[in-house]
Amino acid sequence: MLKISNLSKQYSGASVKSVNDLSLELKEGEIFGFLGPNGAGKSTTIKCIVGVLPFTEGKIEICGVDIKQSPLKAKQNIGYVPDNHAVFERLTGREYVNHIASLYNVPLDLVEERCNKYLKIFKLEHAFDNPIKSYSHGMKQKITVIAALVHNPKLWILDEPLTGLDPQSAFQLKQAMRKHAEEGNTVFFSSHILDVVENLCDRACIIKKGELQGVYDIAELKAKNQSLESLFMKVIYDKAEELEDFEKEILSNIKESNKTEKFEKNTETNAENNTEKFGSKPEKNKKSNENKTESKNKTKNETKNETKSKMKSKTESKNKTENKSKNKNRIGK
Repeated sequence: MLKISNLSKQYSGASVKSVNDLSLELKEGEIFGFLGPNGAGKSTTIKCIVGVLPFTEGKIEICGVDIKQSPLKAKQNIGYVPDNHAVFERLTGREYVNHIASLYNVPLDLVEERCNKYLKIFKLEHAFDNPIKSYSHGMKQKITVIAALVHNPKLWILDEPLTGLDPQSAFQLKQAMRKHAEEGNTVFFSSHILDVVENLCDRACIIKKGELQGVYDIAELKAKNQSLESLFMKVIYDKAEELEDFEKEILSNIKESNKTEKFEKNTETNAENNTEKFGSKPEKNKKSNENKTESKNKTKNETKNETKSKMKSKTESKNKTENKSKNKNRIGK
């Protein structure tokens, strides 16, 4: 179905190859997982397979057709879901799918039949005639998937297809991948979600620094009671000491996290206990303080009024005395 022989890709100006001497062969009717850390060369490899990027060395054959010698014929057998959901957002979902179908010369009756099939699977009937710009992230992913499957490709390639999808959308996509493989086609997808690869795929490979590290049969790993996660970690880390240090760091982070959670829980519990124990006193103290302040202010006001009254009496007495003295002087004269 897909045969890659000694593939190498070196970008202009780069000192090292992004993909180096990669050889891989996929079978009909299988789901194949493509694993590796960030920057390992997964997306570069996929873009070389679908013809988006030219490659430096090697050979890629799709259904026996060399993609360099007969690119259009080879691409007729590919359905591609990129990681960036590159769609024409001004078109409606129906217009976009019809446009892609016309590029592959799919008859209209088959387009309608396949659209109805996948619209039901992805629960997208209500939005098919709406502009794609109004779609959510998950809806854009679904319309990209429908467009990739409208010509029923022999090889379906997906680059990080589950990123950002809600559980329901992810489940629907995995179901579609299984069904496509059951019909005798091949599904090839990259992912960082090891559990999904382990449960969904028949085989998987691991790539590191552009080089293939190995191809693994998932059923054989399960028979040996070996998890894909443990295998991945051993392959990715160059030395056992690095893996051991990584595991120690994870355990240390977990312990620190547990300490923080315990401290926060104790603080919250103490706060609740203090509230239950002393919750009524602050209110009582508040009222007491308010009463004291009110009494103090009342006393001050009374003192002020009394002082004013005394001063007024003194002034009136003084005025009376002065008037009497003036009258005596007038009589003497």
